[in-house]
Amino acid sequence: MRSLAWAVGLTLLGSLGGVLVASAFLLFNDRIRLQVVPWLVSYAVGTLLGVALLVLLPEALSKLPARTVLSALLAGIMLFFLLEKLVLWRHCHTHDCEAHGIAAPLVLIGDAFHNFLDGVVIGTAVQTSVPLGISTALAVATHEIPQELGDFAILLNAGYSRRRALVLNILSGASAVLGAVLAVIALDWMPQINTYVLSVAAASFLYVAMADLIPDLHRGRIDARTLRQMVLAAAGIFTVVALNTFIGER
Repeated sequence: MRSLAWAVGLTLLGSLGGVLVASAFLLFNDRIRLQVVPWLVSYAVGTLLGVALLVLLPEALSKLPARTVLSALLAGIMLFFLLEKLVLWRHCHTHDCEAHGIAAPLVLIGDAFHNFLDGVVIGTAVQTSVPLGISTALAVATHEIPQELGDFAILLNAGYSRRRALVLNILSGASAVLGAVLAVIALDWMPQINTYVLSVAAASFLYVAMADLIPDLHRGRIDARTLRQMVLAAAGIFTVVALNTFIGER
């Protein structure tokens, strides 16, 4: 019961928290939003890479042979590649993103599925340890904020009001709670698969960072923005390291 409470709480902070923070940016004009989103993406890249490579994979490698962990990681990357092809897993942070041509209901379905998987990831991490769950929720929250901003842009461009777009995104984000609950229940029955799911979770974070977010940052010329991107990504990694150091000392 304690694990379930932590899983639900951290999922609310990670997934629905991202929706609410993103909705706050609707109060700002387009110029400010377009300026802030690359900053959020850069920071998210750092947290996703940090949690995947410094937290999730080391945890998995401490319990399973390296070949097994890396095989699960590779299978996860191929899975998310397929899901993105099926429009069930996509990230859109800019106005010229191809996802803007997709029907809004399909975007909501894909986002709900994505949030469900984020909940599974957080629930699985909590079943391993609460500190691991906290780090994972941080990574989910940081990449959810720019993701939800992209979703808001798609819905607003499709003619939805701001209120309706907010309500639909909150409902979509609520699927993460279902994912977390099911993960905790399933892993209570089959704890032996926990480490495999952690490897796939690391794959999801690596895929999002390297296949979706980093290509967005490569647009445009090499200028002062590049240094800012590096600094913010490094800040994301430092946040993960500092958080795990602090939690580890508790």
